[in-house]
Amino acid sequence: MLNPYSPFRQPIYARQGMVATSQPLAAQAGLHILREGGNAIDAALAVAAALTVVEPTSNGIGGDAFALVWTQGKLHGLNGSGRAPRLLSRDALQGMGISELPSKGWVPVTVPGAPRAWADLHERFGRLPFHQVLAPAIHYARSGYPLSPVLAHNWRRAIRAYAAQSGEEFRSWRDTFTPEGFIPQAGQVWQSEAHARTLEAIARSHSEEFYSGDLAKRMDHFAKDTGGFLRLEDLALHKSQWVEPISVEYKGHQVWEIPPNGQGIVALEALNILKGFDLPSNREDPEGLHLQIEAMKLAFADAFRFVGDMEHVEVPVQNLLSDAHAAERRSLISSTARIPEPADPASHGTVYLCTADSEGNMVSFIQSNYMGFGSGVVVPNTGIALHNRGHNFNLIAGHPNELKPRKRPYHTIIPGFLTRDGIPVGPFGVMGGFMQPQGHLQMVLNTIDHHMNPQVALDAPRWQWTSGLNVQLEAHMPRHVAQALQDMGHQVTLVPDYSAFGRGQIIWRDPETGVFVGGSDGRTDGQTVGY
Repeated sequence: MLNPYSPFRQPIYARQGMVATSQPLAAQAGLHILREGGNAIDAALAVAAALTVVEPTSNGIGGDAFALVWTQGKLHGLNGSGRAPRLLSRDALQGMGISELPSKGWVPVTVPGAPRAWADLHERFGRLPFHQVLAPAIHYARSGYPLSPVLAHNWRRAIRAYAAQSGEEFRSWRDTFTPEGFIPQAGQVWQSEAHARTLEAIARSHSEEFYSGDLAKRMDHFAKDTGGFLRLEDLALHKSQWVEPISVEYKGHQVWEIPPNGQGIVALEALNILKGFDLPSNREDPEGLHLQIEAMKLAFADAFRFVGDMEHVEVPVQNLLSDAHAAERRSLISSTARIPEPADPASHGTVYLCTADSEGNMVSFIQSNYMGFGSGVVVPNTGIALHNRGHNFNLIAGHPNELKPRKRPYHTIIPGFLTRDGIPVGPFGVMGGFMQPQGHLQMVLNTIDHHMNPQVALDAPRWQWTSGLNVQLEAHMPRHVAQALQDMGHQVTLVPDYSAFGRGQIIWRDPETGVFVGGSDGRTDGQTVGY
């Protein structure tokens, strides 16, 4: 893949409205809705629905979603993640001889939350009719669209990954995403009438069809026929959850995230640790990167120990984000790398988008099927690719993230938002599994400490801690940085695959002029558009 870092990439400026996401056709869908009189929430939902069609390698109708919405002077949070089916439990899996959650098939499938999240956001904040908001997605599904380059690359990689999957539950994935004569390459047209019909049913019913109507019954029947745990009752019981966002102060700004079961708390704790250090002014100073990596490792260790579904377990959010805890964790950081004791942060498959309008509304929205196309289970003749979020559960008795019926797993997807003195700066996000809080940290530092505009902040070289002492650097990170980190005890690998480091978008608003400035990550097909 091409090196995304280029001094010739420039941020986009606009005043009336802006959309930034990982696929150009989806960005255009959001801009179209803004021009039709919709607000930033309508635009975000149009983009989210369109992305299930024009970037199915990373999300789908059968996935989860989270959102941070700034409107009328307040930041609102929506947790749109689904729960484990009532038939899925640790005892049930152990009785089947399963000792850890797989990533494919029916076992990791939890209730999809995205369609309900769309409907709930629209009901509370939307302006245009729901069917109008979803119309661009329906058009792309029915008429088809040409694949963009990174999308085609990821599609080919997914075909290789799913090739080994056998069983009736995987047949529809092949029928849907590898139809006869279709080769995923840039410019190749793909269409899905099944997606179009499903999106029409969701639009017509304000998502009720997905959770209690014919679509829900078809999911139930397919699960029963092919060994799945998901049932009609699980879908009917699903609700989104409105939540109070959590935050920390960092150098005069408030950085906001969704509370657990998401991992946004990792980024916040790491920032809280780092604000006690005098970070070097040079972004690529090895000592500064060392401090960031060590802070992130400590924050992940806490998250893997404490984070779970707050409807089932008590997560000590305030303690983890307290100055006293930050000081205690900060004292553990020395001049050499140390080994924490978390799980292994590895996989990804997510889309992020942000929108803004001239009325002051701003949306940070993230949606995912996880690990590319998700579980590999597609409900026949619907286009509903079911996600595999249950893979993040564990089977450790008494652990906060232990699998239990009607429980939500530790969730990797996190939208971010930045304010200053109660005034919105704007939405930001970075996709990519456990890379996400690490990307959030780097975007905040790039913006606040290093005064980068959104495009430069996104395209700059990134690092990623993966496990133990292992740290990955993008291949265009200067070699002397890699050597210096190696000398400090980090096990450094230079990685040429830029998709391993996430893909992000940012929109900032100038409080004096109202002008938006946005960027979209050069590591993907993304685009920022405005007017």
